Amino acid sequence: MEQFVTFTGKVAALDLPNVDTDQIIPKQFLKLVARSGFGKFLFFNQRYLENGDPNPDFLLNLPRYLGATILVARENFGCGSSREHAPWALGDYGFKVLIAPSFADIFRNNCYKNGLLPVQLKEDLVDELFRRIESSEDYDITVDLENQTLTGSDGWSCSFDVDSFHKRCLMEGLDEISLTLEQHEQAITAYESAHREPWQIPQTTPDMEGNVS
Repeated sequence: MEQFVTFTGKVAALDLPNVDTDQIIPKQFLKLVARSGFGKFLFFNQRYLENGDPNPDFLLNLPRYLGATILVARENFGCGSSREHAPWALGDYGFKVLIAPSFADIFRNNCYKNGLLPVQLKEDLVDELFRRIESSEDYDITVDLENQTLTGSDGWSCSFDVDSFHKRCLMEGLDEISLTLEQHEQAITAYESAHREPWQIPQTTPDMEGNVS
């Protein structure tokens, strides 16, 4: 997992509440098992018309939001099923930071596990941020995770909360495997050394009476 310390990116504004994980990545695309390749299906039903052409009215197809890496949304973002494919799709598309008044708990935890930073702000701050984004054709935000601040390209700024465990994991680029190795690598190595693999068992040869040595 990549380290996340500071990040500056273009912002896209999704002015919809209760965006569930089936909207983020529809169920017909859950057959893939790798974490890559989902970005092209992100918000598929809203992003494309029935004939397959891009929907010109959907935010990700608007010229002002092309290349956006920070998504601002409304309350209860990521609700619905617990599919981890939702943060996979967001990350594969290019998003690194999500900002909303609230997130579904499982979705938020899945974001942390996959290197995305979900920033929860009070609703009035999100309202203000929407106004600023809408008044600019090209709005950027700089995220400083160490100091837990957001700073807009117009000078707007605010602080945000994040628990120390997830902050450390993001800043050091630690996923669950890295954490396990960090905490238990010596015990794992000792266990592996004490248990021979089948192909390491000494070969035995039977004698004429069937005894092995």
